[in-house]
Amino acid sequence: MKKVVILTSVAALPFVSFAADSLTVKATNKLQISRAAQTIEVTAQQLAPLAAKNLDMIHVADPSGKELIAQAVDTDLDEVHKPDMVIFQSDFAPGETKTFTVTAGKAHEFKPSDYKAYGRFVRERFDDYAWENDLIAHRTYGKALETWKGEPLTSSAIDIWSKLNPTLVINEWYMMGDAYYHHMNGNGGDFYSAGPSRGDGGNGIWSADKLSVSKNFINSRTLASGPIRVLFELDYEPFDVNGTRVAETVRISLDAGSQMDHYQVTFKPENNQPVAPAVGLKKMKEEQVSFDAAKGTLAIWEPMEKNQGTQGVAVIVDPKSIDKQAEDKANDLLVLKPATSISYWAGFAWDKAGKITSADAWKKYVDEFSQSAQSPIEVSIPAAP
Repeated sequence: MKKVVILTSVAALPFVSFAADSLTVKATNKLQISRAAQTIEVTAQQLAPLAAKNLDMIHVADPSGKELIAQAVDTDLDEVHKPDMVIFQSDFAPGETKTFTVTAGKAHEFKPSDYKAYGRFVRERFDDYAWENDLIAHRTYGKALETWKGEPLTSSAIDIWSKLNPTLVINEWYMMGDAYYHHMNGNGGDFYSAGPSRGDGGNGIWSADKLSVSKNFINSRTLASGPIRVLFELDYEPFDVNGTRVAETVRISLDAGSQMDHYQVTFKPENNQPVAPAVGLKKMKEEQVSFDAAKGTLAIWEPMEKNQGTQGVAVIVDPKSIDKQAEDKANDLLVLKPATSISYWAGFAWDKAGKITSADAWKKYVDEFSQSAQSPIEVSIPAAP
């Protein structure tokens, strides 16, 4: 099988004038912890030697030769919505290195059972955007909800939908309606009232010892919707921060097998000056709060509403970005150093789902996720022998 010699540096990949039959992708876990469902990203530039007409034609086999699900993703939202990256997943033992074989073939035709991540704009529920993977689900609120006469809500909070099993539930729950998913059903339910708080990882701007936040999102764009990753963007109208108007765009992604969402936020102050971003978690009675500045984690174990067990919620940031821990009436907060863009992780776990069932187990998961976020799986394409 013909292979092509290329450099491991993405930026320095040379021009290749012929198509390779296959490429070898080397992936290394540099941490001494086990890491399940790790997402490996390979760019279009790295895959160029295969001369695939479209990245939907890229196939990945693990070291045993088993084909893995591979998803083509458009990360830059170009005009033709052309994918520029392929992602796939694998588990890694502590310090393990794996090699994967990548080829070009027929375009993928996924089955519903292949999907472990999904999300969409829900106009029929007054402009929700809802997203999920096999472990967790969320929604946040669009403009139409502000004026809904039934139960109006002005909030950019991140809501929680609790799942008992890996089944994707968004479409079913919206089809059945509020009366169905606000009670325990075979797949879980909506037992969390985010309200005007930050919910599970919403953000704002800290100024003059108070939190200023956006209203409901006004526009959404879906970049990817499974089977491995859901990726989308939300725009918010400018909101007032002590006399300065600040617009906001949030990019959110969630991968299969993860309890944590990734948030990338861009603030656009009218005066172009950096702001003090803050990321929050809704306060709950009898919550157990654990803040670790060195790890960049704020982890909470708390009773669920409606007597539905307990849950962990958390925010993870780059430790170097932290200014201080803070709080207001509704939220526990991490205030970050002045910036106009931030990147952080936030998510949750429900004890009734059976995977994470104690405060100690949640803290361990959050600590290890923080390590993983700071040390992603190292990916290279080594030279052929």
